Amino acid sequence: MMRMPTTFGMNQIVSHGFGMFLFAALMPFMRESIEISAWQLATIGALTQVAYLAGAMLLGTLGHRLGTGRLALLTGITTSSLLFAMAQLRDPLLITLTLTCLAASAAISWGCIVEIVSRCARPELRSTYLSCASSGTAWGYALNGLLILVVVPLLGWQASWQVAGLFGLLVVALTWHMLRDLKAASLTPVVGGPVDTAIPTSKLFATIIGERTALFACLICLLVGFTTMPFSYWLNTYLAELSLPPALGGYTWSTVGATGMVAGFVTGKLADRRGHGTALMLIFSGFALGLLAFVFDPGRCALVAGFGYGLMYFPMWGIVAGWVNQHYSSTATMQISGICMVTFGLGGTLGNLLAGYIRETTGSLHDVFFVLTGASLLLVALAIVILRGDRKAALAAQPAAAEAC
Repeated sequence: MMRMPTTFGMNQIVSHGFGMFLFAALMPFMRESIEISAWQLATIGALTQVAYLAGAMLLGTLGHRLGTGRLALLTGITTSSLLFAMAQLRDPLLITLTLTCLAASAAISWGCIVEIVSRCARPELRSTYLSCASSGTAWGYALNGLLILVVVPLLGWQASWQVAGLFGLLVVALTWHMLRDLKAASLTPVVGGPVDTAIPTSKLFATIIGERTALFACLICLLVGFTTMPFSYWLNTYLAELSLPPALGGYTWSTVGATGMVAGFVTGKLADRRGHGTALMLIFSGFALGLLAFVFDPGRCALVAGFGYGLMYFPMWGIVAGWVNQHYSSTATMQISGICMVTFGLGGTLGNLLAGYIRETTGSLHDVFFVLTGASLLLVALAIVILRGDRKAALAAQPAAAEAC
């Protein structure tokens, strides 16, 4: 039953956990043997973000013309090969190019997962599967920590990249085996969703702007990027500004990862059983309450904020994709999810620029977290609107069902 979300969760570990975040975890150890300047690190951060957006845009506009099964395997092979290559690279330019390719591959990989699950999973399980898969990134966080604690001291940082690459090849094999079985089972189509049609590229952005579900999905991702990316980037800096113990940041991020590891299954089940509006209301409220508590007492409530972050960020992607799939075909869901990733990146960029401006003008990060808290309340407001829409749709469906009887 859980083979599909487990396999795709492992894909997220490889593409996002390792492909996107392992470099940051290993960077302190790599700099002992590789000369990478601060501006080169900043360039890597900027280019990987641009590459992720480019991969998402490419998927949203052209992904429907490619076979997502083949594309998922291709991104898995590419990511695994590049992870192996990272163990051998010493030139900062080649490292930058490799990390850029890993970022683009990660965006494409998630879009493929969204399309395959939306097409092949039963309707009553889609959000559970998608949110479990998206929470694979949290498991990647945890495995990165294990690599630092176990592999690096014994075998060096190069071995960590090699272990990640080997794990990636294992995941590719498991994914190929699962997709082969899904192809054999596709003779019995899954019912319960719209006819599988793509949105023409020329009409994609008009659909995003003009249709409520697509627009709300992109607005949610914009606000999630606006709140989560500055939070993760500036949290440790803010704790240091307040002269709080450095270990508090570590405990907070451990809380984020631990929460995300279980939040996907729990909130995905809630979305499938009680509705996507209910699940979004829960995760966005938890995130907003955590930020509110953190703003008023950062020292005591940092872990609360970490819990809210983990509860919201990792499963959000799967719940939103499952909600979109209630209104669109699997291919159209993949296209809209690609644009959602773009708006997430734009929101994160805007959030970090605003945070930098506030810090520069006020000399403190306190007001930054007030702004993030206000934006999180807008997420709650969007969840309320979606929840009301779900309830109206359910009430409208009852008379129709009664007439059918």
